[in-house]
Amino acid sequence: MRSHYCGHLNESHIDQTVTLCGWVHRRRDHGGVIFLDLRDREGIAQVVVDPDTEEAFANADRVRSEFVIRLTGRVRNRPEGTTNPEMPTGMIEVLGKELEVLNASETPPFQLDEHTNVGEDVRLKYRYMDLRRPEIQNRLAFRSKVTTAIRNYLDAEGFLDVETPILTKATPEGARDYLVPSRTHPGSFFALPQSPQLFKQLLMVSGMDRYYQIAKCFRDEDLRADRQPEFTQIDIEASFINEEDIMGIAENMIRGLFKDMMGIELPEFPRMPYSEAMSRFGSDKPDLRIPLELVDVNDLMAQVEFKVFSGPATDPKGRVCALRVPGGAKLSRKEIDDYTKYVGIYGAKGLAWIKVNELAKGIEGLQSPIVKNMTNVVMEMMERLGAQDGDIIFFGAGKATTVNESIGALRIKLGHDLNLVEGEWAPLWVVDFPMFEQDDTGRWNAIHHPFTAPSCDPAMLEKDPGAALSRAYDMVLNGTELGGGSIRIHDPDMQRTVFRALNIGDEEANDKFGFLLDALKFGCPPHGGLAFGLDRLIMLMTGASSIRDVIAFPKTQTAACVMTAAPSTVDPKQLREVGIRIRQADEK
Repeated sequence: MRSHYCGHLNESHIDQTVTLCGWVHRRRDHGGVIFLDLRDREGIAQVVVDPDTEEAFANADRVRSEFVIRLTGRVRNRPEGTTNPEMPTGMIEVLGKELEVLNASETPPFQLDEHTNVGEDVRLKYRYMDLRRPEIQNRLAFRSKVTTAIRNYLDAEGFLDVETPILTKATPEGARDYLVPSRTHPGSFFALPQSPQLFKQLLMVSGMDRYYQIAKCFRDEDLRADRQPEFTQIDIEASFINEEDIMGIAENMIRGLFKDMMGIELPEFPRMPYSEAMSRFGSDKPDLRIPLELVDVNDLMAQVEFKVFSGPATDPKGRVCALRVPGGAKLSRKEIDDYTKYVGIYGAKGLAWIKVNELAKGIEGLQSPIVKNMTNVVMEMMERLGAQDGDIIFFGAGKATTVNESIGALRIKLGHDLNLVEGEWAPLWVVDFPMFEQDDTGRWNAIHHPFTAPSCDPAMLEKDPGAALSRAYDMVLNGTELGGGSIRIHDPDMQRTVFRALNIGDEEANDKFGFLLDALKFGCPPHGGLAFGLDRLIMLMTGASSIRDVIAFPKTQTAACVMTAAPSTVDPKQLREVGIRIRQADEK
């Protein structure tokens, strides 16, 4: 139906007759001459229809925004003074000769231009309209090019694209499964995969050597701006490799994407142990563009009588840290109160602070309601922190996990609020994660998943699970975890040892993972891999504020699709076929 895309026209097409198809982006009537901005996936072309072509003019006179039309005309230069060099087609226009309305449109629910300011609920309800916006289309086109580049890179590295099942067995990967009832096996359920983890390991057992998949994954978890109930994962696994091998493959892939797609040479990827990341930044995904760091002051605060500080400082599970903010003394009391409320979101009970007005005056040059409680250590602390006139020092005290989360988040917020961000891109690898973390009941849980290989032997792991480090690694960019992985357990004895540490007995292990344990007994090679979140990667590369803006049909933060009204009730007959009865909630 068309000879050219709108956005492909330029001065090389002058005096050519072209046929375009698309949507009317904007219609303007100027003194009897009608101007149409015609839009398709590739861009916008200006069309001029004058009264000399009566039929075309009559049709142009009745079209409105989002009418679908087919237009034939001659490409010509725009008149002097009307060109738009900022627009790819801004030097030319099309003089319309024939115009056919292919389909009319009702008044759109919102305007489809860069000035649109409409709520996300409306955008998602009419997502097929929202997807017409060039901004969204460009992101999805970019996403398509990225996935093509990824496939080409991994194909060249000897990886095979292998599909794994969507209907599978529930696995304990840290989030709730989406369950699918089985009609042919009454009372039994499939689960949608949280990842292809076990299947890709079985592919290594089977000798496939190198596998990848751009896989759909599903997790029934609480949502945030960078989470969706269904998401896309770049999944990679390889045999006969170590950490440096797989990290090198992944790093080269990301470097290539940024260079080829954006013309950006990423800086070096430093390796940082998990313990250092938590100590310095309070996060296992630190944003290294922000030059603020947490400094431990437990030893100093243990010497004060102020229980708010001395209590956590002497508690093995507690932490007291300080965050020096250069130039932060200019913050008003209201701003400090706002930051206090902010850390409260993360469980902090308060936010102590000291303003450094004139350090040469000693304690007299410090402004704070808490200085009187630490006179014996405050000047030593100022020296440790490298404090200077005009700084403010914030303190976190309490349970170490709460302090890390709250002050780590404060560090990020202050960095952006005070324009302290340095550089555009700051990648790193976080390595040497603990194998396990202990919950409030004293039970050990896997930091990553129970198939991650430890750095020690089974005897040492069993003797002291809390001291065991894993052979895991996460790639972080600008404070966002792009992906992570590990060397896997390939020895059945080690796998059972890890299960025991997680309080999974032999009977439960055989019930849940018997197929894996059996496979490990038949010559499983050393192997490992990682998975990247494709949605997060595209979000970062395009500068989108949410992964919902880089997914064609995303869910809301309540895991609903407002466009199709899903999830929804189903016919009682369907429920009976799968042996399910809905128990109505008590009206009380």
